[in-house]
Amino acid sequence: MKKPGVLDPEGKAIGQALQHLGFRGVEEVRAGKVIELDLEAESEAAAEAAAREMAEKLLANGVIERFRVERIAA
Repeated sequence: MKKPGVLDPEGKAIGQALQHLGFRGVEEVRAGKVIELDLEAESEAAAEAAAREMAEKLLANGVIERFRVERIAA
């Protein structure tokens, strides 16, 4: 997700489209991306640490984006 304060034209366009479709009460929309990884690791903690390092080094732009790592049960 983009950090607070960073312009999000895609989110703005989605918000406007929702209003045009009749959805009321939507004050702000932020658009982001999801990256799913299947990892083989010694433990859940090791897999989470590896995913976090991948995000910090490549998958997320640390200047304008924030990220979170979640484990999703298979």
